[in-house]
Amino acid sequence: MTSLISKKGILATVLFLMVSLFCGHAQDMRELMGQSLSRLQQPTPEAFLTCIAELKRIDAMFPDQTAPKYQLALQSLNYAVTNPHAEQTEGLLSETEQTIEALSQMPAADLSDVYTLRGFLYMTRIVQDPARNGQRYYLDVIQNYEKALKANPDNTLAQQLQEKFNEGMTQAMR
Repeated sequence: MTSLISKKGILATVLFLMVSLFCGHAQDMRELMGQSLSRLQQPTPEAFLTCIAELKRIDAMFPDQTAPKYQLALQSLNYAVTNPHAEQTEGLLSETEQTIEALSQMPAADLSDVYTLRGFLYMTRIVQDPARNGQRYYLDVIQNYEKALKANPDNTLAQQLQEKFNEGMTQAMR
């Protein structure tokens, strides 16, 4: 009986330590991401590129977590849409496409977020070259934002991006 009690005690202690380690691990990740994203209070191209580099390191440290991948893709797209012809943009967009694909394969990924990021990726491609990419990606943008909002009607980023896209298309048609 004593042996069973001590085994249960050891098991409980090990489980407690594992949960504590996991919670501390997640807290560290959130703190690192918060520090990195705080650089964007002054959203200069340099601040975006520094933040993106830091998010890449955080993603490498926590490869099984969805949050770093999501933020990495989102901030890369934010940089690319505001700097569509910058030297780094094409490489970032290629990496972002891979990051979105990796995120979509993760069981814990929010499909609404994945669709939002894909729609934003295609929207950024249109911003890069509206004449060439407008017709090519127009439906992809619309379909991905619709899928995002179907999966989560309260996804404010998907709502905002869809609205921005619709406004841009209305202006382009004038």
